[in-house]
Amino acid sequence: MILGEILGYASMQQVSPIVFVVDDDVSVRESLELLLGNEGWQVELFVSASDFLAYRPPFVPHCLVLDVSLPGLNGLELQKCIASERTEMPIIFITGHGDIPMTVQAMKAGAVEFLQKPFGDEALLNAIRGALQRSKNLLSRKAEIRELRTMYEHLTPREREVMALVATGLPNKQVGSELGISEITVKAHRGSVMRKLKATSVADIVKIAARLRVTPPRPPDTHNAVSESPRP
Repeated sequence: MILGEILGYASMQQVSPIVFVVDDDVSVRESLELLLGNEGWQVELFVSASDFLAYRPPFVPHCLVLDVSLPGLNGLELQKCIASERTEMPIIFITGHGDIPMTVQAMKAGAVEFLQKPFGDEALLNAIRGALQRSKNLLSRKAEIRELRTMYEHLTPREREVMALVATGLPNKQVGSELGISEITVKAHRGSVMRKLKATSVADIVKIAARLRVTPPRPPDTHNAVSESPRP
């Protein structure tokens, strides 16, 4: 199985990326709206950090062009607010009053660029292009994990145990020994796991287990273990 085949972001590919702009200077907002719109991107403008936080971005590639100096919550504080909740949103800082400590703080917190006003159009456009590609990649991985989790939830508890042990590289016979079931039963469960996860090889199971951080089950209580037989 090629993991990309299960991604649920086909519609995302058809929608224009969104560039969010948070700046309290109306002239900056208007000029950026024209510049970015000419690139074919959707542009959403905000005067303050609080206005922006009230908006929930859709599941399409996007980035944030953010002024450092804002009324109320400033740009660096806004960056902290969205760091954990909107990890797929790259931030490009723009400012007319920046300094080296401020730049370092922003970049250490994950900003992709820090531009001093006045900046050239191409410098900003290039930064946005890179940020949008980064957002697209992050959203793709997020959609992939979501789809994998959905398929994983359809596994039975025993199938999950078999999957976890198979992913460690154990042969069927040893998996059966670990779980107290027959080798034939292990093969049956493994086959079901592969169908449900759309896997075509053990290597696929290993990759999926790693993506979902599946851990092997605890060894069973051998005194109470009951051998299973495969269902017809």
